[in-house]
Amino acid sequence: MAMLKGVFGKLKRGLEKTRRGFVDGLRSMVTGRKLDDALIDDLEARLIQSDVGVQATRRLIERIRADYKAGKLKKGEDVLDHLKTELKAMWPEADRALAKATDGPTVILVTGVNGAGKTTSIAKLCATLRADGKSVLLGACDTFRAGAVRQLEIWADRLGVEIVRGQSGGDPAAVAFDAVNAGISRGVDVVILDTAGRLPTQNGLMDQLGKIARVAGKRIEGAPHETLLVVDATTGQNAVRQAEAFGQAAGVTGIFLAKLDGTAKGGVVIAIREATDIPVKYVGFGETPDDVEPFDPESFIDAMFALD
Repeated sequence: MAMLKGVFGKLKRGLEKTRRGFVDGLRSMVTGRKLDDALIDDLEARLIQSDVGVQATRRLIERIRADYKAGKLKKGEDVLDHLKTELKAMWPEADRALAKATDGPTVILVTGVNGAGKTTSIAKLCATLRADGKSVLLGACDTFRAGAVRQLEIWADRLGVEIVRGQSGGDPAAVAFDAVNAGISRGVDVVILDTAGRLPTQNGLMDQLGKIARVAGKRIEGAPHETLLVVDATTGQNAVRQAEAFGQAAGVTGIFLAKLDGTAKGGVVIAIREATDIPVKYVGFGETPDDVEPFDPESFIDAMFALD
């Protein structure tokens, strides 16, 4: 019970800006008001402004209008519990755990645009896996930016994990090959392959990502077992567009939603769910490796709507 309270407390802190900027705005809008068409219109505008997304907003508002006309919702305050219930129902029961290899190390490929928080998110993922008793090896496949490799080395040293790197400007796929080989020979549980920041429109870099994946697959059947896309929650609807584009171009299997503590746009997780079938697997906030939680829709929505 204490652990569950601790997790909920971390989520509340991570979602504080979203709670104050989005949910408290909704609460002040509806409190003391009779529910009517004008208030529902105001709610629709607020949801869209909060990066819940146009598709998701329309679906939520349609349900509110239907229940209002049916007499199930009468007061403005009734909308908050209704929204919580509807939002939780958007996520069907699903296994959001990381995939595992049937034989040999599990290989996780991590991608995203520059500035999304990819390296810090990899550190958080390492810390989570280590806390679960897993041994981890990092492959520094971003060979084009010495600073990125150095940053990854610093995190590896802090977390006590091994790292494989190549020559500056070398072939990223060669680093991936060496990292996977090292993971096999050293008997580690998980190999995480960092990659250069890229846009899905950069065909050369996307081809390179495919090459890295193919090299991993030749060494271990089914690798990469996960392709995680790190998206920056502070970018709002741009995060949704990245999820859509990378999902089509790179076979993304899961999303790591980073920098939640820095934005009031935590509702973007709802827009991502509406726009794609890619599951959010982790949410990150803060700068320390412990500032991360596996994504659980019910806990996330409860924390977002929690009273102080």
